[in-house]
Formats: sequence, C-alpha cells, structure tokens
Amino acid sequence: MTAPSTTAPDSKPAGHPPVAAAKVGVLLINLGTPDATDYWSMRRYLKEFLSDPRVIEIPKLAWWPILNGIILTTRPSKSGKNYASIWNNERNESPLRTITRAQSEKLAAAFAGEGKIVVDWGMRYGTPSIAEKIDGLKRAGCDRILIAPLYPQYSATTTATANDKAFDKLKTMRWQPAVRTLPAYHDDPVYIAALATSVERSIAALDFEPEIVLASFHGLPKRNLELGDPYHCHCLKTARLLREQLGWPEGKLRATFQSRFGKAEWLQPYTDKTVEALAKSGVKRIAAVMPGFSADCVETLEEIAGENAEIFRHNGGEHFAALPCLNDSPEGMAVIEHIVRRELLGWV
Repeated sequence: MTAPSTTAPDSKPAGHPPVAAAKVGVLLINLGTPDATDYWSMRRYLKEFLSDPRVIEIPKLAWWPILNGIILTTRPSKSGKNYASIWNNERNESPLRTITRAQSEKLAAAFAGEGKIVVDWGMRYGTPSIAEKIDGLKRAGCDRILIAPLYPQYSATTTATANDKAFDKLKTMRWQPAVRTLPAYHDDPVYIAALATSVERSIAALDFEPEIVLASFHGLPKRNLELGDPYHCHCLKTARLLREQLGWPEGKLRATFQSRFGKAEWLQPYTDKTVEALAKSGVKRIAAVMPGFSADCVETLEEIAGENAEIFRHNGGEHFAALPCLNDSPEGMAVIEHIVRRELLGWV
C-alpha cells in the first residue's frame, strides 16, 4: 500500500515558478456611453446600441436599412446635443461614466481589507468594454468573476445583453474563469430602504412639497412583456414596495415609463403624457424618481429633469423636481455592497 502523501494540496514542486493566490473579480456593468458628443462618436455608440438584437427585436433584413439609412444619419446630432447639455466637462465624459467609476472605486475600498477581491467596471456599449475588463481581471489572478449588471429590474434588453457580452468573451478564452451573474434585486429590502431614504432626503431639500411623485422607469415595447419579459412586473413591484416603505397612500406615488422609441406601443402609462395630463388637471407640484437607474445619465438628467420639466411647466405646472438616483451615495453604495456580498457567499 502506498503511504498517503504529506504534501499540502496547494504546495508546488521544487523549482516551480511563483503562482499568485487566486482572487475573485467583481465586474460592475452599466449600459454604456459615447466617448464624446460629436457626430461620429455618437454614431459609433448608437450603431453598437441599436444593432443589438436584444434591444431591437426586428429582423435584420428589415431593420438594417432603417438603422443605417435614416437613424444613424439623423439621430447622432440630436443625441449629441442632449449629451452635451449634461456632459461632465471637467472630466470630458458622461455622468454615467463618472458615477460608475466612482461606484467601482468605493466598492473596491469596501473590500480593500479582505485581500482577494478585485473590483472593476465596464460598459455594455462603448468603452471601457466588458471584454477588456474580463481580460484585466483574469490577468489580475481572478479565477472567479461575478458579472454584475447594475439593473435592479431584470430585462432581456439590459441584464441579459450584458451577460451575453460577457459570455461572448468567455467563449474566446482557453482558460475561463468560473462566473456568476447578478440576479435582479428589484424587491430587495436593502434596495427599497435605500430608495426610500434617498427620496425622503431629496424631497426634504426641496423648497416645495410635491403633490404627486412619479416613479419613472425606462420603457420597453409592450411586445416584450407579451413575450415573457418580467421587467414590467418588477417595476410595478418596486414602485409598490417603495410607496409602502414611505408610508404613502395610493396615488401619491405612480409608476410610469419613459424613453419610448419608434411607433410601436410601449409599456404604459407614459411618463411624458402623465406629466402633461397632471399639469392640465391642475396639479402644480410634482417630483420624479427613477428607481430603475443605478446612476444618473442622459435619460434622468436631460429627459426627465429637462424635457419633462418643460412639458410640465408648459401645460400649467409650477414646480418640478427630478430626484437624484442612488448613484455612489452612502445608500447607493450600501445596496451595491449588499447585493455583491450576497452573491459572493461561498467564494470568499
């Protein structure tokens, strides 16, 4: 009988080159951003975004002429102006990039004393790309990676496409890291409590009391719901739980959907139409919170704080406030750290 080995499982034979201790990577992912506001930068970004079959579920043969012949000719200039109005000129980047970087840095600081966690961030569209960040985490010694799209409510157009991009990269790797993906957290108590705290603090800082608060979520074509996407249900549950956490009566907080595109019917009620109707009905003071966005971006800073505020005042409203997203606030970082630590159980 052969005597059992007394060599430790992780020991190396004499002369073996040094091997770095295995680490765990966390890759925070957000939607994406153009690199600049000029026509060609916007065109590159929009082409990547609107070429994604998870986003545009139209046969390529029908969609390609529309995209390349019409949309990418006209939309980059308009979108560039929208981005320019909210651009972080000090860092020459979009607020979404600024905030996502800050979230990554603060999460890394929270894990700093634990040694084996490496945190980074990437974008589904534009730069920095998911693929390059997975390469970086692998080079840093990560043999396990948590893919963490920061979308509280699941949709194939957001969470799934971010995961798709990560898996596309994994398919090219001979030595893949093990991966986990972050599930939806639309009803997580820590997330709901953070939203409520942020809303209460933001409203307390206003010089008026809103009669109604809109919880505005990014819209989707109604067809997505009919095909089984759970996003609509997740949004409504978030809004209900937030209202209950705040202790508000029904009607004080209303869920709506923004950012529709094209002629198809999208999830209703529409934010802009609701804002217009409220103003015309005599409501003078409203606020909007955007619980589906983990970071402020063009949809919150320009579309809601700009366009919808103008719609409200144009139709008789007086006071409109777009409340900030959770961003890298203490509440926002508490949510991100909580959901990441929950998924890392058993790995660290």
